[in-house]
Amino acid sequence: MESRVLLQPAYVLHRTPFQNTSLLVDFFTLDYGRVRAVAKGARREKSKYRPLLQPFQPLLVSVSGRGEVKTVTGVETGLAAILLQGERLFSGFYVNELLTRLLHNHEEHPVLYKHYQETLVALQGGESIETVLRRFELNLLTELGYAINLEEDFRSHEAIDPDSQYRFTPDMGFELLHPDDANDSPRSFQGRHLVRLREMDLQDRDTAKSAKRLLRMALTTHLGEKPINSRDLFASKC
Repeated sequence: MESRVLLQPAYVLHRTPFQNTSLLVDFFTLDYGRVRAVAKGARREKSKYRPLLQPFQPLLVSVSGRGEVKTVTGVETGLAAILLQGERLFSGFYVNELLTRLLHNHEEHPVLYKHYQETLVALQGGESIETVLRRFELNLLTELGYAINLEEDFRSHEAIDPDSQYRFTPDMGFELLHPDDANDSPRSFQGRHLVRLREMDLQDRDTAKSAKRLLRMALTTHLGEKPINSRDLFASKC
């Protein structure tokens, strides 16, 4: 049965050339989650879609079709694009790539959509990039059902102690390390860093590095070993 979506709030997550003049676009939509659709003729100079199908541009998108891949039937916007530059631009691409790779087609995530919008606005502002990205990553994992419990030890259920050290197991959580077992392995984290991450206090450099290591470990479990392209892109521009 053919399905139709009319004027759905959306953002472009990823786009790639398709056939001679078209684009294959991954949209993140408010009510339908990730939607993949072909924008026919969108690469032509005079296409009405060409200037609109850009990352970070709030859109109203209409699509239709029978299969997993729909056809774009309309694109509108009445809002200005979110302008990101430099490291903030690459951070936006990173967020888009996470969503492209982790979201399944046609699974709604209205709360995550709101977090995404707030993340783009924050990247456009003056808030620390480290704070913006770690907050989004935590929210993403939570919305996908893989929340990291920064409150307590998953075995004893005792509160995280700032003066203790913990071992992290993805999709399970933190367990207290005995002082004799404490080490500097990639899975080991200081309790004080976890408490600061929970409070989104990443001003301390060691805390920021620890939070980045933790979130990368948690996300890699679901992303697999394939590298994040936007990280390489940013590194090549530095």
